[in-house]
Amino acid sequence: MEPHSPSHESQAVHVPVMVREVLAHLRLAPGMVVVDGTAGAGGHSSEILKAIGPQGRLIGLDRDPMMLAHAAKRVAGENVSLHHASYVKLPAILAELKIDAVDRILLDLGLSSDQLSDRSRGFGFSSDGPLDLRFDISTGQSAADLLAQGSAEQLEEIFREYGEEPLARPLAEYLVKLRSTRPLRTGLDLTTAVSECPSIRRQGPSDKNPATRVFQALRIAVNHELDHVQQGIASSCFQSLKVSGLLAVITFHSLEDRIVKNEFRQKQRWDNLTSKPIVASPQEQRFNPRCRSAKLRVAMKKA
Repeated sequence: MEPHSPSHESQAVHVPVMVREVLAHLRLAPGMVVVDGTAGAGGHSSEILKAIGPQGRLIGLDRDPMMLAHAAKRVAGENVSLHHASYVKLPAILAELKIDAVDRILLDLGLSSDQLSDRSRGFGFSSDGPLDLRFDISTGQSAADLLAQGSAEQLEEIFREYGEEPLARPLAEYLVKLRSTRPLRTGLDLTTAVSECPSIRRQGPSDKNPATRVFQALRIAVNHELDHVQQGIASSCFQSLKVSGLLAVITFHSLEDRIVKNEFRQKQRWDNLTSKPIVASPQEQRFNPRCRSAKLRVAMKKA
């Protein structure tokens, strides 16, 4: 068993965001074929399944086997199939299932609370587990390896482009200098190192952990997240939808949202149903603070 595989007793703690808004804007009906391209813990999937009924079909995908195992506990049946794959692979999955196209697709691009609490992959600031940050540890390079091998220039670009970190250069130079004597192997190692960087210390105290942008940048880099969003929406999801089918995407930071917004502006391909993104209600934001940055956009595929 991999270190991050869930035990049979483990329970998902993640609360899905904007469930009511997602269901309303997907306009679900019994008998529809729906893809949850980021099945996560199955929160959205379970509600979708109720709406499409036993005559419908739910196809769930996730890059993270831990999350897929959680989803399997909430959504099951003859009309459900779950697949360990990125939504980028959706056309190939549908070909295997002998499905030409689907009615609806949902992508929730946020990091799950269950992933954040998985200390064995270093997602948390205080994690003493390996600084991995990959959704699927069977492929690609870990964040620890990237930090150990990347040049100051490479790390600076990652921090600036993917984390929008204003102190990208001094941070990168400091971490490269530090790693020769103090390898950055865990989440706590990285958090401590960032907080000790002289440029960060000069900024003074902040409500946000000073390593927030660095963690985001490294996670996006090792998972190639923005490439997945771009390819997934412009190619894989578009190709997999029926004409007049709907694609709903929930983003959590400006880099993802910009890609979705620009793609949905392609008027020859999409009818953009949300000129302004939908955000969570004030009540939900009080109950679930992580949804405060969430934005939902929906578009219909044109002929």
